[in-house]
Amino acid sequence: MNTSPPLAPFASAQRSAPRPFGEHLKHWRQHRRLSQLDLAHEAEISTRHLSFVETGRSVPSREMVLRLAERLDVPLRERNALLVAAGYAPMYRERPLDDPALASARQAVDLILKSHEPYPALAVDRHWNLLAANSVVPHLLEGADPSLLQGQINVLRLSLHPKGLAPRIVNIVQWRNHIFERLRQQVQATGDMALAALLEELRALPLPGGVQDIHIEGEHLGVAMPFQFRSRAGGVLNFISTTTVFGTPADITLQELALETFFPADAATSKALSELMPQG
Repeated sequence: MNTSPPLAPFASAQRSAPRPFGEHLKHWRQHRRLSQLDLAHEAEISTRHLSFVETGRSVPSREMVLRLAERLDVPLRERNALLVAAGYAPMYRERPLDDPALASARQAVDLILKSHEPYPALAVDRHWNLLAANSVVPHLLEGADPSLLQGQINVLRLSLHPKGLAPRIVNIVQWRNHIFERLRQQVQATGDMALAALLEELRALPLPGGVQDIHIEGEHLGVAMPFQFRSRAGGVLNFISTTTVFGTPADITLQELALETFFPADAATSKALSELMPQG
């Protein structure tokens, strides 16, 4: 699991120095651990033609760029970068979630968040910045340092920071390792250098005082990773979490949006959260 090849410095579509299409393609092929023969077979082209494309001796058609990107499972943001590098216009739009064109998607997000009450639910972007949350979430953020709640809120930084929620997460070591693994998998899947930087930042955060970072292989044997949170009232709330994404997005924002919903893992947690919400 820890044998991922180092990410090339041009993996992100937001880099400033343009690179030839062949370099982009070679990066993603190697990132997916495919040989030229493997990718040529998947894309139904000759290995010789693929080699010529990677070295710049052959210019791919727009259809070929999209076919290769699909076979390599390249994220939509990076598919745009591939198209531009090959000399074509970007295909996928990126609009803020409050754009009128995404009104139906935003309504769906709001409906899911609202209908999940009295349990917490939130929406995040590709870098885990908070986009929206239901009315339960602010109750759980009480006591966090105000500096972590200003401007763009990164929910992972907020949860693992010693001035954030970390002191109130009972299974902080277990939860922290779970977050690290999720981020590592995201970096592997997307090649996003900003996520890689976030992972390193979070790894450098100290644990709350008195907590030792001891990892025991096989310590978690359940069907879902638990999240144990000490409420302001003193009781421990036990959750399991799920992640929901849009199934067939054609917009970068929607592909990169995720909904994190937390469910009570026991009756006591369900009762405590129900009492937290005003009746009526």
